[in-house]
Amino acid sequence: GVETGMLVVIGLSVGIAAGLFNGFLVTGLDMPAIAVTLASMTLFRGISQAVLEDQAYTHYPESFGYFGQGYIGDSMIPFELVLFLILAVVMGFVLHKTTYGRKLYAIGNSSSTAKFSGISVNKVRLINFVLNGFFAGIAAVLLTSRIGSTRPNIAAGFELEVITLVVLGGVSITGGKGNIFGVVLAIFLLGYLKFGMGLLNISGKVMIITTGALLIIAVL
Repeated sequence: GVETGMLVVIGLSVGIAAGLFNGFLVTGLDMPAIAVTLASMTLFRGISQAVLEDQAYTHYPESFGYFGQGYIGDSMIPFELVLFLILAVVMGFVLHKTTYGRKLYAIGNSSSTAKFSGISVNKVRLINFVLNGFFAGIAAVLLTSRIGSTRPNIAAGFELEVITLVVLGGVSITGGKGNIFGVVLAIFLLGYLKFGMGLLNISGKVMIITTGALLIIAVL
């Protein structure tokens, strides 16, 4: 029953809260990050299923559809694409040109060495989890706006695609290496690959197999 502006605020706030929750478990209670994020993913999906059960929520304001379906002015340039490129440039600058970015790479290479170098490892990691939640909130707003509905199983399987994209883009799965430009290239590569397979009427199952195979090749 709320308006578009408040919907966006709620979406981003929930993402930030989820990131903060994960970050606290990892940095505050010293739990393994991979275990925490897998467990919380199941927890958050469980909450959405408890709220919606097997129903889909579709009563969104018409103006809310702009974020996922709208274009910039009278052009054919999607709002989503422009937002994506702006965020890529901003985070590219943060990662490669700021002290915070250098701290992230240092922690990725060796958290113990970073700690003895005077870096507040837990503080940086907590900020990173909150940022991750914030971007997940943005993705949630855009995806919900694009399809105009919310279902408990929305975005199921996206985590595999995200991992594939960043590894394919040259990001080390063990941390400390990688850049935004490589990830952006990987996003367009996989996007065009799936788009092409869609034009050839190749089934979704084959696309999933292809994504998994790409991940193995990228890790190799």
